[in-house]
Amino acid sequence: MELIDRIPGEHGRVSKRTVKDQISDKLAYMIHSGLLRAGDELPSERHLATTLEVSRETVRAAIGVLHARRMVDVSQGARTRVLGPGLLSMHESVSTLGNLKDRSFEEVTEARAAVELQVIWLAAQRITDNELARLSLLVADQELMLKDPVGFQISDREFHTTLYKSCGNGLLVDVVSDFYDYALEYRRRALQRPGAIRHSVQDHRAIVEALKTRKPDVAVAAMRAHLDQVQKTTMKEMAN
Repeated sequence: MELIDRIPGEHGRVSKRTVKDQISDKLAYMIHSGLLRAGDELPSERHLATTLEVSRETVRAAIGVLHARRMVDVSQGARTRVLGPGLLSMHESVSTLGNLKDRSFEEVTEARAAVELQVIWLAAQRITDNELARLSLLVADQELMLKDPVGFQISDREFHTTLYKSCGNGLLVDVVSDFYDYALEYRRRALQRPGAIRHSVQDHRAIVEALKTRKPDVAVAAMRAHLDQVQKTTMKEMAN
């Protein structure tokens, strides 16, 4: 997942940790943050390995760690199912912006747009060919996930993480990542609506094509359209 971005225990020691540990912590953070919830079925080992750019053996080992922590259920011949946070807390997790739950949706949305548009403005000028190729591969994979909300959510996070890091400013990456995590429960519901994943994939494709032009204004316009759609669909779910 590049491989670990904004997960517990990352800072200062990630290079000493195995890829298996990085992936298990990444998935554990998704469970604790609510991106993955009890009852969700994880994508197959093959699909997870493709999305995370690791081997199937690494994915299997990482899932084994979560199984030992009672966070997932592994059954022969069935998809791995999320059980919940398990017995361990994510006490190491640090949020740059603190707890956003007390902020209004409008306030967070406005701040996210301001930061994320700056991020993509920088990314259009700094993104590498390898990062562009990575984003393109993720979008191609997402086009096969139109009926797989859980798989898409994992890939969506990877897409945005890759994009954020391409701006070349670690502090901005930390800040915008916190904004991304806000109101996840409503975005989950929004993705259940017919055509929602397809629309997001189209937006992602447009963002990648815009980044390929290396023109900041073109990239900003593509991201603004995506953020507007996210805001509209999230607000619709919050009103229900």
